[in-house]
Amino acid sequence: MLDTLFFPESIAVVGASRSPGKVGYDILHNLVEGGFSGRILPVNPAGGEMFGREVLPDLAACGPGIDLVVVAVPAAAVPGVARQAADLHVRSMIVISAGFKETGAEGRELELELARICHHASIRLLGPNCLGLINPAGNLNASFAARMPRAGNIAVFSQSGALCTAMLDMAEARNLGLSKLVSIGNKADITEVDLLQALAADESTGVIVGYLEDISSGDAFVKAAEEASNRKPVVLLKSGTTAAGQRAAASHTGVLAGQDTAYGAAFKRAGICRADTFDALFDYATAFSMQPVPAGNRILIITNAGGPGTMAADAVEKAGMRVAILDRNIATALRAKLPAAASVGNPVDVLGDADPGRYVEALLAAQKDASVDAIIVLLTPQAMTRPAETAQAIAGRIDGTKPVLASFMGGRDVLPGRRELAAAGLPDYESPERAVAALKAMYQYGVWRRRPPRLVTRFPVNRRRVERIISSRLRTGRLQIGEVKAKDILRAYGFHVLDGHLAVTPEEAVEVARFIGFPVAMKVVSPSIIHKTDLGGVRLNLASAREVEDAFDLMLLRIRKHAPDAEIEGIYVEKMADSGLEVIIGMTRDPQFGPMLMFGLGGIFVEVMKDVTFHLAPITADEAVQMLRSTRSWEMLEGRRGRKGVDIGAIAGGLQRISQLTTDFSRIIELDINPLIVGEPGSDPVVADARITLARPPEEQQAKGRM
Repeated sequence: MLDTLFFPESIAVVGASRSPGKVGYDILHNLVEGGFSGRILPVNPAGGEMFGREVLPDLAACGPGIDLVVVAVPAAAVPGVARQAADLHVRSMIVISAGFKETGAEGRELELELARICHHASIRLLGPNCLGLINPAGNLNASFAARMPRAGNIAVFSQSGALCTAMLDMAEARNLGLSKLVSIGNKADITEVDLLQALAADESTGVIVGYLEDISSGDAFVKAAEEASNRKPVVLLKSGTTAAGQRAAASHTGVLAGQDTAYGAAFKRAGICRADTFDALFDYATAFSMQPVPAGNRILIITNAGGPGTMAADAVEKAGMRVAILDRNIATALRAKLPAAASVGNPVDVLGDADPGRYVEALLAAQKDASVDAIIVLLTPQAMTRPAETAQAIAGRIDGTKPVLASFMGGRDVLPGRRELAAAGLPDYESPERAVAALKAMYQYGVWRRRPPRLVTRFPVNRRRVERIISSRLRTGRLQIGEVKAKDILRAYGFHVLDGHLAVTPEEAVEVARFIGFPVAMKVVSPSIIHKTDLGGVRLNLASAREVEDAFDLMLLRIRKHAPDAEIEGIYVEKMADSGLEVIIGMTRDPQFGPMLMFGLGGIFVEVMKDVTFHLAPITADEAVQMLRSTRSWEMLEGRRGRKGVDIGAIAGGLQRISQLTTDFSRIIELDINPLIVGEPGSDPVVADARITLARPPEEQQAKGRM
């Protein structure tokens, strides 16, 4: 628990200073001027008096009973302060001081020493190298920020102290109140996981907003974030990239994962609203803080000009939401109250000369209509427009049943209206597109909150068979599992694999083909050849013994020409699959978050368009279908405009089986089924090709790291 951090009754400031502009002065000044009602103990070897309080020579002189120690002394002196705090049984410490791991190896050792001292003494440590924290409701400003924000329901944490001050400034500009502001700095002890847990339980916090550069523990983060999102919206801005994209990947899945995909998948699993920009971070936070989450995605637009209304309607459609249609009776009643030239479609155009009353009538109609889930109010400054009065009138008639967002477009002329909106607690955006983006974030969060319980299916499988194959590979040091053995593994986990056998001579190939039946496919098997097609190592639809013999000889000739040093184990002869839609499903293991499942269509869709989607394992049946829905190729899967659809449930089942396989076997770091040939509903999808990569044994990885 972080109670003594957020709600201390006594605070010692080690490094308190009499010199304005010094960090030690600003912290002491903020505590006193902020109105903190508990004991404040300045500590400085020079002694004397500061802000009417006796200055003590060291922390030991403060005696027992101190809840929180704020440290602003040179880094080298901080461990000594921590030891004194341990002797006094202090429960919490904020280390403002810089000069730790951000400075290099020596600083890193100093930080480890500090963390060890605090851990052994059960002291919760915030920082080092941080701005501090603020709890406005408790009149606590234990930071060197320039101002104390007003109390509100938005909690902010940031890995960057500079962004903390920017967030304070932004909150003041938007008339937003904060429940907490925490700078986590180097995260030597308290991390984003601790704060998510604490803020989720904090009754004064309605929205959690954060900026992160890295995540300390992937599994713990996802669990804490999911639990927090189940209680209240979590909006995060993440900079930097995951390490997954920094290693060479042999599979399509590994290559397509990219540098930031793992964080996106983790945020999606945990219900986090991810902001791509600093403005979006506060756009979303403002909407969540002031308005209810919409029940659906049907948006009604009220405007006094056609152009902005069209812009908003376009943005709604592009965001994957729907432009609502007013109920016929409600539209008729509204038409009677508006001028004849006004439009009661969507957008509802109240015309350029609209007074506040017209806006109110349109708002009341939209709030009454059960076919409307959210409302956007647009205003442009025209000669007859009264922005301030319109804002007051709108704010006074909002009933809180559905979200209402405004976009008063313009500059000087609409400023009075924007001030009134801010004062009334109504979200206002500079453009319709930003208002729509905020609504989309709210809608997606609502969908996540209404999701069914996560029930992960466990299929009956032959796990022992997979254990034997993987153990054998690890003993020989061969980490790439080619098509033949990869298909054995997939067959053990319930995938449909066609009959096939390895042949080392043309005669054996013909014998296999006759046994399994023509037509057949033939593929070279070599641990050193990943992309077989590029080297002429694949032949399809071979319908006779002569074709098989010729293909065998020609394939080996081409392979030896293009890859003379390749070790060739033979040619795999397999029953030719029926035609169908080619898709790719796979997995790449992220160092932070574990197995990431991937789905996409084969061919140009994956190679050029990169129309793929990722999700963390383990995955439920509903989540697997949502993966498919999130691709641009969903209509092709479902079947539209005269095209037959494919067995969507079979693809979803394949993703679930890969999920089970890769959570069962952590040594599998990459897996591709490319392609999986999918037919009409009721047919079995066929694994046409597959490849698996294993991780090196831990001792080999350590040896490689020392080289």
